[in-house]
Amino acid sequence: MADKTQANSAAPGDGLVRAGGVVFLVGTVATLVTVAPLFLGTEPFPTYMFALSMLMGVGFLMAGAGVLRSAAAGRRRARAGQ
Repeated sequence: MADKTQANSAAPGDGLVRAGGVVFLVGTVATLVTVAPLFLGTEPFPTYMFALSMLMGVGFLMAGAGVLRSAAAGRRRARAGQ
């Protein structure tokens, strides 16, 4: 049986994975900015920068949820094809 899915079609979890990647990158930049004063010997950043660093974990969880959603949709498609 030939796979009828287009190469450029979006799977159910693709948007969540992309959004999670963007949030993860924002968290990565915030973490680097937060850690930089430790190496440069300057004044530490305010507390909200530490909160922004938590976006790394949030983005990772979002991307993981997107992968799980995509896998579940693939499993449903495979069961429907039997």
